Amino acid sequence: MLGSRPSRRTFAVLALAAATAAAALVGPVAPAAAQDTVNVRFSWKMKGEYGTYFLAQEKGLFKAAGLDVKLGEGAGAQAALGALIQGQEDIVILPGVFALSAIQKGLPVKIVALYHPKTPVTLITYPDKPAKTPKDLAGMTVAHSVGETGTSYLDAFLRLNKVDPASVKRTLMNAQARVPAFIQKQVDVVSVYQTNDLPIIREQHKGVDFVVMDMVDYGLAVPGMALVTSDQHLAKKPDVLKRFLKASAEAVTAAKADPMAATQAIRKTWASPPSETAVLEQVKATVGAIPVTAGKPIGWIEEGTITDALELLKSAGEIEAPKPAATFYTNALLGP
Repeated sequence: MLGSRPSRRTFAVLALAAATAAAALVGPVAPAAAQDTVNVRFSWKMKGEYGTYFLAQEKGLFKAAGLDVKLGEGAGAQAALGALIQGQEDIVILPGVFALSAIQKGLPVKIVALYHPKTPVTLITYPDKPAKTPKDLAGMTVAHSVGETGTSYLDAFLRLNKVDPASVKRTLMNAQARVPAFIQKQVDVVSVYQTNDLPIIREQHKGVDFVVMDMVDYGLAVPGMALVTSDQHLAKKPDVLKRFLKASAEAVTAAKADPMAATQAIRKTWASPPSETAVLEQVKATVGAIPVTAGKPIGWIEEGTITDALELLKSAGEIEAPKPAATFYTNALLGP
C-alpha cells in the first residue's frame, strides 16, 4: 500500500545487496599478514636489563617486523641453552661468557649479537672498610659463588692489577646468599651487576654510601648480555632472526633516548617490580653499556672481543685450547 513502511525483511535484502555491490567495487579483502612467532627466553628472572624488549613490544617494533615475539623469564644460562637446543626457544638472552664456554664444549649454538662486550659488574664495600682500587682488596674477604661473573675471574682481575690473588680471601656460598651476607657484614666485598643488584641495594640501604669499584674501569672485560641461537635455527630461519635483531636494535636506540619509556614498559608486565627509580637505574646502566660504533649495527661482535675473552677463560682454567674465534659467533644477521 502506498506510504506503508518497508518490512524488516526488505531492509535485510537491501542491506545484503548493498554490501555485495560494495564488495564487488573494492575487490576481495586481503587476509591479515601472518606473523612469524619468535620464542625468546631470558637466562634469569625479570630485571631492568630486559627493558628494551618490552619497549619493542609496546612500540610495535616487533609487530612492524612481522613478528609475534613471546618473552619468557629463565632459571639460569644452562637451562636457557638446553631449551634452545631442544627447539623450545628461538633466541636466548644470557651472559656471552656462558655461551663461549658452552660452544667450546661442543654445544651447537652461536652468539649472533653482543650488547655488552664488557659486563657492567662492580665490587662494593662499606665506607668504613673501603676498596676503592684493586690494591685495597688485599686482606679482605669476598663473597663468591660458582659461575658468578665478578668473582669467577677475580684472580685474573687481581693479576691484571698487580695484586697477589693469595692476598684476597674467598668465602664460597650460594648465589642468593651473597648479598645478604654482605649486608650483614659477614664478608667485606660482594660483586654485583649495575644492571640488576646495585640499584636495588642502594635503594634498600639509602643511609649507606657504598664504595663502588667498577671492574671494567680496571680492565675486566667479560662478555655480558648476548643474543644466542642454535646452529639449526641459524640455518632454517635466518630471515626471522634477522628481523628480530633489527627490531631489538631499534628498541635499544629508543631506550637510550628515553630510558623511562623502557622502564615503564617492563614494569607493566612485572608481577612485583622494584620501584620505578630502581628499575630506571637498571635500564640506564644496561643501555649505557651497549656501545654504538659508527658504521656498525648495534650488537656487532668484534673478533678481538671473543679472542680476549677466550684467553680470560683459559687463564681462569675454564678451558684449555680455545677453538677458532669464528666458531663462537657470527655477524651475518646484523647486516642491512
